[in-house]
Amino acid sequence: MPTKTPNALLRLRKHADYQRVYTSSRKQFTKQMAFFYSLRPEDRRSETPGARVGLTVGKVLGNAVERNRIKRRLRECVRRHISTLTFPVDVILHPRRTVLEMDPKKLDAEVAQIFRTVEASLHKTVRVPEAV
Repeated sequence: MPTKTPNALLRLRKHADYQRVYTSSRKQFTKQMAFFYSLRPEDRRSETPGARVGLTVGKVLGNAVERNRIKRRLRECVRRHISTLTFPVDVILHPRRTVLEMDPKKLDAEVAQIFRTVEASLHKTVRVPEAV
């Protein structure tokens, strides 16, 4: 059985997980993409302790070459900023077609902003147990 790379462990892969995030959260928007996020239930946390990110890049965004380019660009941004997320959360990024022509630094900043928004929102809603 092949070993999983660190990036593979951070990916959201199962259809059921995508559906759970879609139904348990609301769509939020930034300038270049929409995103969804949801805390992972206790029974789904064993496989990956930290955050997982999924990408949805549909056929409406272009041909296979363009869709793959969008995914590669987003994966690189996610890899750089995934450490921002400290909760066991699943995040789905749904980019717009403009991501193809976007400056890489701006895309990087937008993904970083999304992760900061998710982290801040979870800090507000999740009570962290105090040390005794």
